[in-house]
Amino acid sequence: MERTVAGILARKGGEVVAVRPDDTVFSALEKMAEHNVGAVVVLDGDRLAGIMSERDYARKVILLDRGSKETPVADIMTTEVVTVGPATTVTECMELMTERRIRHLPVLDEGRLVGIVSIGDVVKAVIADQRDLIDQLERYITS
Repeated sequence: MERTVAGILARKGGEVVAVRPDDTVFSALEKMAEHNVGAVVVLDGDRLAGIMSERDYARKVILLDRGSKETPVADIMTTEVVTVGPATTVTECMELMTERRIRHLPVLDEGRLVGIVSIGDVVKAVIADQRDLIDQLERYITS
């Protein structure tokens, strides 16, 4: 049986690093560094307003010669956020991430943010699936 986003979140926990739209890009970067993540979700109250990634910072601040201490997250965040649900499979996540060229997928359950999965989480799940299949095949062959 294929792994799902719910399984990934159960293993890694549902902690989500979040910022507000009016926070500075610099403070968002500090949070990203503190939590060792490549993106933060942007919440306006409880509503998912966007996502800010290292890529957003590189392309919309550094390359445009803007200051991270003055620029609000709202100015550079991605607002058309691709999300998944807990029942989404690892394969579906991999396809979405590949097609859309993204590395992070916020997870919504009935409209409520419950977690985020990264490309690293998805790759680990694929490797675990392959390891399980190899173990099953080895048991079959030796029995």
